[in-house]
Amino acid sequence: MDTTLIVDDEKHCIYNMLDLISQCSFEFDFIITAQSVEEAVYKTKEFKPDLIFLDIHLGNQTGFDFLSKIKKRDFELIFITAYDQYAIKAFKFSALDYLLKPINPEDFKRALREYKNKESRKYLKNKMNVLLNNLKNDISKRKIAISSQEGLEFLDLNKIVRLEADGNYTHIFMKKGTKITASKNLKFFEEMLSDSNFFRVHHSHMINLALVKKYYRGKGGYLVMDDDTSVNVSIRKKEGLLKYLSEQY
Repeated sequence: MDTTLIVDDEKHCIYNMLDLISQCSFEFDFIITAQSVEEAVYKTKEFKPDLIFLDIHLGNQTGFDFLSKIKKRDFELIFITAYDQYAIKAFKFSALDYLLKPINPEDFKRALREYKNKESRKYLKNKMNVLLNNLKNDISKRKIAISSQEGLEFLDLNKIVRLEADGNYTHIFMKKGTKITASKNLKFFEEMLSDSNFFRVHHSHMINLALVKKYYRGKGGYLVMDDDTSVNVSIRKKEGLLKYLSEQY
């Protein structure tokens, strides 16, 4: 039997979720609702839901407050939010699923398909730990969940030296010399990491600014990184890179 809990402080949003569920072929045996963090905590402990749809904004609290109060997080989780760049970035870092309000029915069906995929549920505990860790720690202590051919890998941001584009894939090079190939393009990582001390210096390269050893001048120039690899800098990126480096150092 599958039980779901819908957590949202607005009744019309709960009704909308119930309507979306009724339109899907996937049926839940038991559907519970909650409109506050306290009510959600109580019903989670009482009914032990398999899946929770969790709104980010819950009155003067948040869905993250709810998660911090639940020690045994053995449920699947789909976040619901109005457009909130900070929250969306946090979900992407941890590879947790989310739906944007107003919820698109096709996106909702996709999220339920993911819920039924046992492989995607295998790493849920680690995903939530990464999310909560990133919310309470500064940039230097953040982690990122990377989907690779082997599964889901959890990497320390401060140990990523550079990223290199390879079509629809990205090679991630670590301080310890390992290379991980992610099933996302470099543009995806540029949007996610642009405010985390990473800089795209070339259409094929993105680097960790904290791990630059030296910059060599030239038409575009090139960088020597912490792992002694050389990375070319494109002409159009040179000015922005030098401005950043001069401000930092």
